[in-house]
Amino acid sequence: MQIQELNKSKLPKNFRGRNAFVVQLWWIVQSVFFKNSLQFMYGFRRFLLRLFGAKIGRKVIIRPSVKVTYPWKLSIGDYSWIGDNVDLYTLGNIDIGKNVVVSQRSYLCTGSHDYLQNDFPIFAKKITIENECWLATDVFVAPGVTIGKGTVVGSRSSVYNNLPANKVCIGNPAKVKRDRKSE
Repeated sequence: MQIQELNKSKLPKNFRGRNAFVVQLWWIVQSVFFKNSLQFMYGFRRFLLRLFGAKIGRKVIIRPSVKVTYPWKLSIGDYSWIGDNVDLYTLGNIDIGKNVVVSQRSYLCTGSHDYLQNDFPIFAKKITIENECWLATDVFVAPGVTIGKGTVVGSRSSVYNNLPANKVCIGNPAKVKRDRKSE
């Protein structure tokens, strides 16, 4: 018996959350209009995401190089910032709170595969980034993770498990280093 037989793999019903036409239309809109919009056109990018079902709060800053797989599975609270080359891999829902910074090159990944089954089934688990968090440069967040309110995740950290509120966490895997203090 083979360990991995990809010819047996099947996509779960309604996995993308929209029909193939809407998915392809979004990818065209993202490639042509979103990605090529001028740097200061934050309102336009918010409009495009909302047009495709994303819940985007007031004054959210989203850079043109951000990539969103399925916007109808994305929610971003008021005054949050999503930096250059951030990848929001929304196979499952991503909920980003208010006043959150997701810095450049970070990757929020809601999907993976069950490698213990030989048909290698795909799955998705929600990611939640609570209010007032900062994910510094190049942070990876795994499926199913919640990062508690006010937590800072240091550059190049990988988050595989939930992180508590109001902490500074770094490393691979990310671990609590100290409290986040407010003066």
